[in-house]
Formats: sequence, C-alpha cells, structure tokens
Amino acid sequence: MDTLVGTESHPLRVAIIGSGPSGFYAADHLLKQKNLIIEVDMFERLPTPYGLVRGGVAPDHQKIKAVTKVYEKIAQHPSFRFYGNVTFGKDILHEDMRTFYHAVIYAVGAQSDRQMGIPGENLSGSHAATEFVAWYNGHPDYQHFEFDLSQERVAVIGNGNVAMDVARILASSYEELRRTDIADEALAQLKTSRVREIYLIGRRGPAQAAFTNPEIKELGELESADVYVNPDEIALDNLTREAVAVNPDATVNRNIEILTDYSLRALAGKSKKIIMKFLWSPVELIGHDKLEAIKLVKNQLHKSDDGSLRPKPTDRFETLPVGLVFRSIGYKGIPLPGVPFDEKNGIIPNQQGRVIDRVGEYAVGWIKRGPSGVIGTNKPDSYATVEALLHDHVERRLLTPIYPQRSMAEEFLIKRNIRFVTFDNWMKIDHAELARGAAQQRPRIKFTSIGSMLEIIQTK
Repeated sequence: MDTLVGTESHPLRVAIIGSGPSGFYAADHLLKQKNLIIEVDMFERLPTPYGLVRGGVAPDHQKIKAVTKVYEKIAQHPSFRFYGNVTFGKDILHEDMRTFYHAVIYAVGAQSDRQMGIPGENLSGSHAATEFVAWYNGHPDYQHFEFDLSQERVAVIGNGNVAMDVARILASSYEELRRTDIADEALAQLKTSRVREIYLIGRRGPAQAAFTNPEIKELGELESADVYVNPDEIALDNLTREAVAVNPDATVNRNIEILTDYSLRALAGKSKKIIMKFLWSPVELIGHDKLEAIKLVKNQLHKSDDGSLRPKPTDRFETLPVGLVFRSIGYKGIPLPGVPFDEKNGIIPNQQGRVIDRVGEYAVGWIKRGPSGVIGTNKPDSYATVEALLHDHVERRLLTPIYPQRSMAEEFLIKRNIRFVTFDNWMKIDHAELARGAAQQRPRIKFTSIGSMLEIIQTK
C-alpha cells in the first residue's frame, strides 16, 4: 500500500454503508483522527439519514430523537459526504466499493424480524411489529401496509421496548398522538381505531422482561388506557428470587415495583385497557380466512445449563379472542449482495468488527453483534471497529483502490444516472418537514414517499 495514504495528498478513503447511529459514530471516530487525513463517504438507501432514530424510535419519544443533532454536526465535517437514495448492491456494487475505497464499513442494522414458528402465523391479521412501527413512523417502504384497526382486541407478543411502543401507540388517544411526529396516514387511521383491549404477552416473568423503566412507566400515564396486571403473574418464583438476590439489578427491581403498583391499582374505567401477561407463550394463531384467536401455553421457569432462567411449557392453555397480532420477538439482519452472512445469527460474520476472510471490510452495530443495546451502545461498538480499521491501516492490511480520488465515486454515480441525495438536500427535506409540523403545532410532519422527498429537493 502507498505509504502516503492518510496524508493530505493521499487521504484514507472509507465508505460507510448505512446512516444509522452506528454509521455516524464510526464516521465521527474516523474524522477525529489527528494524525491521519481521512475522508468518509456514507451511503444510504433512503433519501433520509439516521436509520431507526427516524424510522424506529416511537413518535412520542422526541427527546431520544434529539440525538440527530449530534449526527448533523458530524455530517458538517468538510471530509464527510452523504449519498442518500443510493442502494448498495444495485446502484453501487460490492466490487465498486473496492475500486474507490481503502476500507468499507457495513452499518446496515437488522432490517428483518424473527418469526414465532407456530401454526397460523401467516393468517391475515398477523404482523411483525417492525412493519407497524415503520408504518406509523412514515417509512416509505411501508406506507402501503394495511392493519385492521377495526378489531377490538389485539395481542402484542414480546416484552421488549418495541412491544411497549406498539402497545402504547395502540392505546394512546388521538390528542396524545397528534402531539407527535407520527405519520399523517397512521394518525388518521388510529383516530378511528376500534382497538379497546391490548394484551402484552411475555414468555418469561417480570424479572426477565427486556423493557426499561421509562417504557413500562409510560403505560400507566396514558390518558385513555388502564393497565391491568394479575398479581399472581408477577409473584416471583424461587429460582427468580434467588437470581435477583445473587445478581441485583436496579432496572429489574424498579420494573417489578412499577408492575406491583399496577397490580394493586384500581381500574379507572378508561376507554382502553392494556393487559400484561407473563409466563405465557403463543402456540397457535387460530382462524379461517383471517385471525380470530390466539392460543397460549402457560410456562414455568427452569435453570438451563448456562445458568439462565428459561421458560418451559406446562399443560395449561388459554385462548384469547383477538383479531390482530404483532410479534416483537427480535430483529434479524439480512444479507448484503457480495458480503458474507451468518444466516443463523443474522449478522455479518466478523472478529472484533473485521469481516471474516475479507481484507478492508468491517461491520458495526446490529449487523456486527446482533440486535442488542440502546442507541448509545453503538458508540463504543463503532469506535472499537474503527480502532481495528486504524490498526489494519498501520499494518498495511487495507484495500488498494484503483481510483481513490474523492471525485471518482461521485462521478461514477453521475455516469450511472443515480439520483443521489446530498446532506444539504436532506436538510432541505428536514426544514420542510419541520415547517409543515410547526403549521399544525406538531414537531414535524414527515414526507412518506421518496417521490415527495425528491420533489422538495427540486424546489427553490
């Protein structure tokens, strides 16, 4: 490798595929290197950046979304370029990246969902929570989806924060939703929703639930919904009490306190009700042409070989009449064209962020480690991968691109008639959305089609 790489005359060129938190944190660490001149080009399939911060964080969690101001500042760096509306594997290929860059970082997240693997899962009325979340957040790929909100009873399978979000959005009043940046179409449909009962179903007990304190607390603060918790279902069994005593966890303890409060609280007779069920697993979705009910089995916890507490089915069953089910049992990565993929774990196979058997290719975030942690978890994760990249640069173990000049990748896109979106273009979309929101006393009103976004860019 040219010994001058990383200098003013020969910058170290890095491509980042994906524009969520992990991608921006990787860019930040690269651009902060004082002894190297590094140029970062970020590629994103949508015209809009920020990944799940825009398309996954609940619309009523505006404080969490404020982290985009950090990413916006990173994008202002003179050595950073954003290429939105460019699809990796279609508009620009894996081999193209190796032609223009010394290193490629994959930051594509986990875009698919895990299935339950039970009979009836494909019935009409059965959905992945990811689809519903993307729909109400205005993701362009999901605006054609339809959810039968005429159903009065809904089951949400899972006990993580996404499950809490789905239940909360379904249980929120129109006025609560109107104060958010929820997509207009979703707002209109939720206004006329007939959903009255929402079952939140977790296969393990309250001490093993993955939701955080704020998420569970928010359920009890909704204007139009009561929360019902059966006291018997949050009573800790001996194994759980032992585990909690040996490894005390402040989050777990607070979750149990909040749930205990719900179990003792008298119902206020609100128009909607969230019913939390612990130690139940779905075994079948029942219906003919469409979903009519869900069959559950009661679980007991047992200690597995690794010491963790796992649910084990008993001979007790219960059937709930529901017309809509959202499964929220985990995200899963999807393969990228030309890039190795671990089907079992849903990640790009890697060691410390280095893609296995690939020189100069790296992974960060959920596609590296699986869907775990919160937004901030991605920062040290991305930094660690960048450190591996920098070490490989010192050891001369990066790619040797044929056309490393900064202009060449952009000229390539232009020659292929790819209508890419720059960060300045995105800021124009951003300002237009904020203005639309301000006119209605809302945080923002999103454009939900790529066509409408591109039209905004064209206007003066």
